[in-house]
Amino acid sequence: MFRKILAGVFCTTLVFSAFASCSGKAGVSSSESTTDTTSASATETTTEALTAENVDIANFTAPQKGDTIITMKIKDYGEVKFRLFPEYADKGVENFVELAKKGYYDGLKFHRVIRDFMIQGGDPEGTGMGGESVWGGKFDGGTDPHLIHVPGALVYANSGSTSTDGSQFYVVTGSAITDDDLDYFSQGGYVFSDKAKAVYKKVGGTPWLDGSYTVFGQVIDGLDVIFKVQYVAVNAASSMPLEDVIIESVTVGEYNGEEIRWYIDDYKDFDIEEAKKASEKENVTIANYTAPKEGEKIVSMKLKGYDGEIKIKLFPEYAEKGVPSFLEHAEKGYYDGLTFHRVIKDFMIQGGDPKGDGTGGESIYEKGFDDGTNSHLIHAAGAVAYANSGSTASSGSQFYIVTGDVYNTEEISNLEEQGYDFTDNEAEVYSTNGGTPWLDGSYTIFGQVFDGLDIVFDVQNVETDTNDKPVKDVTIEYVKVSEYKGEAVRFNISDYDKIKANTQTATEASTETTAETTTNE
Repeated sequence: MFRKILAGVFCTTLVFSAFASCSGKAGVSSSESTTDTTSASATETTTEALTAENVDIANFTAPQKGDTIITMKIKDYGEVKFRLFPEYADKGVENFVELAKKGYYDGLKFHRVIRDFMIQGGDPEGTGMGGESVWGGKFDGGTDPHLIHVPGALVYANSGSTSTDGSQFYVVTGSAITDDDLDYFSQGGYVFSDKAKAVYKKVGGTPWLDGSYTVFGQVIDGLDVIFKVQYVAVNAASSMPLEDVIIESVTVGEYNGEEIRWYIDDYKDFDIEEAKKASEKENVTIANYTAPKEGEKIVSMKLKGYDGEIKIKLFPEYAEKGVPSFLEHAEKGYYDGLTFHRVIKDFMIQGGDPKGDGTGGESIYEKGFDDGTNSHLIHAAGAVAYANSGSTASSGSQFYIVTGDVYNTEEISNLEEQGYDFTDNEAEVYSTNGGTPWLDGSYTIFGQVFDGLDIVFDVQNVETDTNDKPVKDVTIEYVKVSEYKGEAVRFNISDYDKIKANTQTATEASTETTAETTTNE
């Protein structure tokens, strides 16, 4: 496990305009909502900080009566209490206390949750892109070797250094740490004091973060609540909970001698297996392949130079704002003459931008709309969804149609090991029809291609430049609205004999080329 995490420390991700993913889980960033970005310089900082002095670890030092403590109520989960360390993180403590007094955190959510790592919140935008300190902008909270990343540690997220601390914070959950783990970290350039090693081996944590983030508090009660939150179902690409985890309130008070429970083993009523089971996604019916009914509104899209039409079933019951926006745009001719400006083979084709470069477009609503996501609709091949710039609240007119890949049983298992959470019904669809499962939970799906999927798959094969823009325009001739009158329904690409024939021909050609290349070598 730790080998995967440590590899993530050096993971640099290219962020696409609407889609991105990275399997590394090393950094806790406050400026990227979908990636984990920690550079090799973080390792250097860690080494320098932890070889300076073999100091006592202060995380589990009990507060004195009258000391300032923080109480955080998490909706539907419970109450968490933190002690603070102004002696080691004076600016960090002052910032958090003053923001809490102003009610800054009340109503915000934990926007990023990674099991056996941490839970992150404190961003008023809810995406990982926002937040500021009580002084406005960012501040430098620094680090102190007396405080390390044990379970229950309260820490500021940053965007590359402690000088970019703001309002975003995380609470560590972590995993057990062994001598072998510490040896492996050492091979990656990390150096820990003997006292830090002893604590990590006793309680676990996330030691690779030491020296790069400002630790300023520690859970003294309610660690079971934090652990329950870490098991919520999340979108695997963004680590955002599929259902909001809301911070009801963060209040400032004084310690009056209440019981202290530092370690998860102190919570006798907490059962990890029960917590995991409670967070499992419901195995709902997948609605993508529900055939349209007679008289139901459908959309037909004609592309210049391509025979036939792409016909799309809509789901107003699951996208009550997104569907009317698309229909009204279509009826007004908004999409006519626009292009598919972004095409990635085995992924998707994207269009609907009047500017033609991925930076334009708008919905029919003056203040935009947020249709969220619905578990009945997934990113199966042929799914039609709105592109966005970080959350479903930023959906406009741009849309994409999924092509994706078919996943076999082993590939499904590999994705699950990386944190993807499939229900049985989702796994069946992705292993039969294919798609892009890592997008689920981050984009509003509002339609499904029920005829003309072969056209979509033809488009994904066009020549593109380095920005994934087709070299030759793929133009939408028209998008029109009509009623379904019993036309043929062909959801799966295997239903199209033409594609099957082309695929077979391409496979044969590829085999011949491979054989020839092997022979030449």
